[in-house]
Amino acid sequence: MKQITSAQNPFIKSLVLLQEKAKARKQSRTFLIEGKREIEIATKGGYEIETILFLPDLLAPNEIHSLSKTAELIEISKEVYQKLAYRDTTEGVLAVAKSKSLQLADIKLTKNPFILVAEAPEKPGNIGALLRTADAAHLDAVIIANPKSDLYNPNIVRSSVGCLFTNQIATGTTTEIIAFLKERKINIYCATLQNSTSYHTQDYTTPTALVVGTEATGLTQEWRDAATQNIIIPMQGEIDSMNVSVAAAILIFEAKRQRGF
Repeated sequence: MKQITSAQNPFIKSLVLLQEKAKARKQSRTFLIEGKREIEIATKGGYEIETILFLPDLLAPNEIHSLSKTAELIEISKEVYQKLAYRDTTEGVLAVAKSKSLQLADIKLTKNPFILVAEAPEKPGNIGALLRTADAAHLDAVIIANPKSDLYNPNIVRSSVGCLFTNQIATGTTTEIIAFLKERKINIYCATLQNSTSYHTQDYTTPTALVVGTEATGLTQEWRDAATQNIIIPMQGEIDSMNVSVAAAILIFEAKRQRGF
């Protein structure tokens, strides 16, 4: 079995770039996954694992073999692991995985689809939280419009707690996504302050896309114009907005309630 003990090894340096640079991830079409559970979820979600790096002091070879039958296995030193590890907790295993294309055309929908669309989310923590909620609700897909972040950013991988791999995910421009939804006769409900009606008055039992924007700027006019109905969560406090992941969860589980879960 191959061993790498130096953090100056060229391969290790290339993996550091994967952690730090979206350009490196895009060019190589690979990214790093940290943690045994996350690697298992990624494999189950159809991600191809190319390489597994592990600390032999923490994980036995038979545990590593259970994660992938085809990946190259590399024993690494504690120095190398600390160079690559992104989380504070030490599990002793990382994997190099191939990224997916995230094309709208690759999404497979049920007969009565339920989709979450997020326009231009910036904070990795919010994106991770949206993906966790989508997984909990077993949505058909999560679509990111005009993405500001590379979805294989290690902060998103970490904050999604593996839900980056359990959801069908696609990206596209607002125009492309609206066309995608309309072609499939999916009703569009946009969470926005302008010209809106209370969210609980709407029927989400038919093909539905819930669309949320950023807390700072909300949704663009293009979405508001395309909406089947603009909706709002009534609030009684001083502020007129809430965290996007919280708002999305409220809307999603009202729709799930109507659909009988």
